[in-house]
Amino acid sequence: MDAFDAIPDPVVIDILNKVGDVKTLIRCRSVSKRFNSLATQSDSLLLQLDQILGATESDSEIDSPIASFFRSLFKSIHGLLPSFSKPANTDEILTRSPKTPAQILAGFERIRNLEVELYGGDVKLEKGAAVKWKAEFGKTLKSCVIVAFRSATVNTSAATESTAVVDGSVESDSEFVCGLKTRVVWTISALMAASTRHYLMRDLVKDHKEMEKLIVRDREGEGTVVMDAAGMKEYRETEARGDDKTLERVGERTVVPSVRMSMRHAPSLMLKSGICLEAATLVVVRPTGVASDDNDVELVTEAFAGDGGDCMYGEAVTALLKRRRNVLEMNSF
Repeated sequence: MDAFDAIPDPVVIDILNKVGDVKTLIRCRSVSKRFNSLATQSDSLLLQLDQILGATESDSEIDSPIASFFRSLFKSIHGLLPSFSKPANTDEILTRSPKTPAQILAGFERIRNLEVELYGGDVKLEKGAAVKWKAEFGKTLKSCVIVAFRSATVNTSAATESTAVVDGSVESDSEFVCGLKTRVVWTISALMAASTRHYLMRDLVKDHKEMEKLIVRDREGEGTVVMDAAGMKEYRETEARGDDKTLERVGERTVVPSVRMSMRHAPSLMLKSGICLEAATLVVVRPTGVASDDNDVELVTEAFAGDGGDCMYGEAVTALLKRRRNVLEMNSF
């Protein structure tokens, strides 16, 4: 008997959980009947949707960023197969092309924690601008935190201090209105991207009822969608009833409900690192009518918990939280 055969199944499964990568686990299924059985019992998985094929020349000819997102996404998962009841040839597994993440993971039986990595961000911004957002979903949007800026420049003569430095002037109403359209477009773009990712995961959430956490992010770290166990349960129950308008779709995304936006803005924001952010904006989005204590600090801190310290975004949100809060409302779309 091979020495590896003496290792108990729970230990092998724990090793496979450390691997996590779905492509690798699918390849493991062709090793032996035992691996074929155990690989699908991994409960912590990473699904990278762009690891087989890259973008093609035709991708650059697509006008719509959302259409480009989906076409690249579907091309990227070419080569991954749902599992079979018996070991399959590796080449066979990697040359068929399921159309959704749910099909790729159909044979995995015990998924509890799943992280999905997309090929890239899908918010179209002007050159030099950047956006970072995190959205939480249940049956629909629960909250979204967005931070964006038009450009970032390094000021080598800026004094380094222990805290971020904001321009001392108080922003007037006219200054806030100037550029408001751009900030609203940033917000809408982020919400559309988030609702597109939520829609993409719908079958996964319905099929894997033991899943406790789902994270959908892009490789560049632009945006993240999170669903916890309670949010996924809420989605399944609403879907099962089939009579709730909150699950309506527009094209290939979930409808964004009417929301209340808490927006803070700084025309120029100097950080302790010497980086100056132009038109820095922080937006906290919550559905209209949802009971809330408007504690933006707690929500923002949680959303960017991993971006503190010397990180530019962590510094920016800390400084922007000290700015005046402007409340706007937006209809469902």
